[in-house]
Amino acid sequence: MDRPHPYALIVFDVDGTLVDSQAGIVASMADAFAEIGLDAPGAERTRRVVGLSLDEAVARLLPGGLDDPRLDRAVAAYKRAFMARRTRPDYDERLFPGVRAVLARLDHPQVCLGVATGKSKRGLDATLAHHDLARFFVTTQTADGGPGKPHPRMLEAAMREVGAAPHETLLIGDTVFDVEMAGHAGVAAFGVGWGYHDGEELLRAGARTVLRSFDELHAQLEGPAA
Repeated sequence: MDRPHPYALIVFDVDGTLVDSQAGIVASMADAFAEIGLDAPGAERTRRVVGLSLDEAVARLLPGGLDDPRLDRAVAAYKRAFMARRTRPDYDERLFPGVRAVLARLDHPQVCLGVATGKSKRGLDATLAHHDLARFFVTTQTADGGPGKPHPRMLEAAMREVGAAPHETLLIGDTVFDVEMAGHAGVAAFGVGWGYHDGEELLRAGARTVLRSFDELHAQLEGPAA
C-alpha cells in the first residue's frame, strides 16, 4: 500500500500545537517564581520560552540565567505547581480544534506518527492519557535524558526508532525552536498559527508553511518532501 503523501514519519510538538496549555503553564510559572520570592515573569515572557526543556525555559526567565542559584528550586517549584494544578477537578487543558480528527486521518500503515516535546516523559504521558492520544504515536521523544530543542536529538532519535530518513520526515510545531530543530536535523517543518510564536517568525526560521487550521494539513502534505 503506497503512502498517501511523501512522509513516512510525521512528528508533532505538543504544547501550543496539539494542546492549549497556556493558562496552566503561565499560572504554574507564576506560582514557582512566587515560591522563590520573585515577581511572576508574565504571560508574554513565559510564552516565549514554551517548547524549550524546563531547565532552559526557567533559566531564560531568571535574572541570572543558567547560573542563577535559584534555578533548581524554581524548576522543582514549577513541577509541583503544574502537577498540583493538573489534579484539580476544574483542570482544563483542551485540544486545539481538529486534533483528534487529523491524527485519525493520518493513521496509515505506511506512516508513523510521533511526538517531540520539551515536556518530561511524566508530563507527556499524563497529557496523552488525559486526551486518549497515546495510541496514535509510535515514537515519543521528550526533554528527558539529553539536549532539548532546538538541538536535533529528539528528531534524530525518532527517525532511528522508526527507520525514516530526513527527507521523508516532517515536523509540525508552533515555535521557532521546533522549526530550528527540524532544520538542524535536515527535516522539513510546517508551522501552526495558533501557538506560542507568530507565523512570520516561523517562516523566517525556515518553516515551509504555516497552517491556519489542521483542516489545511492534508492539502499541504501533497507537496514534495524535503
